[in-house]
Amino acid sequence: MIMSNPPPSSAPPPARIPLAGAGSVDAGRFFLCGCQGGAEAALQQRVAALMPAARPGVWRRGIVTFRIPPAAGLAARPVPLEAVEEPLSQFIFARTTIHSLGQVSGACDATRVAAAIAAAGSGYQTVHVWQRDPKAELPVAAIRAGLLAALGLDPAVAELARPHDRVLDCVLDSVDRWWIGWHQSLDPASRWPGGIYPAAAPRLPPGTVSRAWLKLDEAIALFAIPFQPGQQALELGAAPGGACQRLLEAGLAVVGVDPAVVDERVAANPDFQQWRMRARDVPLKRCSRTDWLLTDMNIDPVSTMAALGRIATAPAVQLRGIVATLKLPEWSRAAEVPGWLDMFRSWGFEPRARQLSTGGREICVVALRSEPPSPSVTDKPMRNWP
Repeated sequence: MIMSNPPPSSAPPPARIPLAGAGSVDAGRFFLCGCQGGAEAALQQRVAALMPAARPGVWRRGIVTFRIPPAAGLAARPVPLEAVEEPLSQFIFARTTIHSLGQVSGACDATRVAAAIAAAGSGYQTVHVWQRDPKAELPVAAIRAGLLAALGLDPAVAELARPHDRVLDCVLDSVDRWWIGWHQSLDPASRWPGGIYPAAAPRLPPGTVSRAWLKLDEAIALFAIPFQPGQQALELGAAPGGACQRLLEAGLAVVGVDPAVVDERVAANPDFQQWRMRARDVPLKRCSRTDWLLTDMNIDPVSTMAALGRIATAPAVQLRGIVATLKLPEWSRAAEVPGWLDMFRSWGFEPRARQLSTGGREICVVALRSEPPSPSVTDKPMRNWP
């Protein structure tokens, strides 16, 4: 067994070192980030920008560990990750981030469970067991049951953590080697084992038009997007209509922009209409009553940003927010993400970004207007498109 961070305790806070821009984090401690396979380098670059003192440790497909070197002569003790909640939320490519307690191994599950509990201690409300490789077929349920029993927890305790629960994490690297850690559930993704959206499944929910429905569903849950019934949304590159379908379910009036035909299940909804044109051809005067601008176009992100900016900066358009998927044709394009986020800010929006667990090599940006819409926009008539 390899031990790194001590488990939770009532010890005083550790020596702390600054992040780039704001906040601080434990000195002499390890944390582990789970990510999409292939995103490890992009994640490492993002962490380096936010935490210059962090040193990458183990790097395997789907996980990266980091260490914060202790200051000379200062003892380091753990504190919950919520002390640095804001910078952690800016990692973008991390699905979940936990305190790392190291690895355990052994001849059987019972031996490994005993070693895990010896490393992690007690005081947890639930247990998350997740696979480093989501495609692996490892006995997740049986291992979780063993850990729950060893902790004296009800075997029926929910896997979905409650807000502020202290969670024991067991990351299955292989059948006989596990990473052990812990975290406190602070945002929706930290309530999900491995940061994987619980609604994600090999097959889409019955009746859904496309995977865009599921991606928007996760974005709504993750970012708490404040869609309201009666508001008006416009999606660029809408076909076949999965995101439009999810917006309609939320009670919005929706326009889908796409030369291709939208699925008839969406087109038949009386609150939907389609503009058969390309994004760059949308007449700006027809967007004056738009509350939300969305896109998930399979094009270069520079072109996506140009299409968004054309509408978002039009004088007659006062959006409440933007929900945009930005594709990454190559992982190296992740270096351009900070510039794209700055562009949203220059338009008057405050962006948040995350690589969704239901998405591919892409990021989802949710950008809300920095200042509330003017009264004339707030009072605009609903469901009345020009």
